[in-house]
Amino acid sequence: MGLLLLAAAACRPTISEFNARAYEQATSLKVEALALMDEATMPHAEHADAVQHLTTELEKAHEFAKGRPDNEISARQWRILTDPERDLLGGFLADWEEQSSFSAAFVEEKKIQVARAFDTIIELESGKKPPDEVRDSP
Repeated sequence: MGLLLLAAAACRPTISEFNARAYEQATSLKVEALALMDEATMPHAEHADAVQHLTTELEKAHEFAKGRPDNEISARQWRILTDPERDLLGGFLADWEEQSSFSAAFVEEKKIQVARAFDTIIELESGKKPPDEVRDSP
């Protein structure tokens, strides 16, 4: 009986199944974040409400990722992207508030980095098997 349980556990996927909501969240938030970053050449105070809205939506996405079984890798990627102490979106938003505005060249460079980070999350999600394929696989 013990071997049967071990064999069943070994067949369990090590990464979560594809989730259309998670994919849609990531793609939508990428578009929203990059559009808001374009505004960072203007004073943060003029966009504080939009920054707060985006931050809340990012937190929701991170919490959704954390709550899914076997989804530690995706949850970690969301945390890296949104961490205000790092050099991706979270750090950009925190620095924008502190510095008030950025040069257009700086914003464009950061957008490339943030877009790549979102692409990592999107590709990770899109590479997952649909639930029916995971259940039917040996």
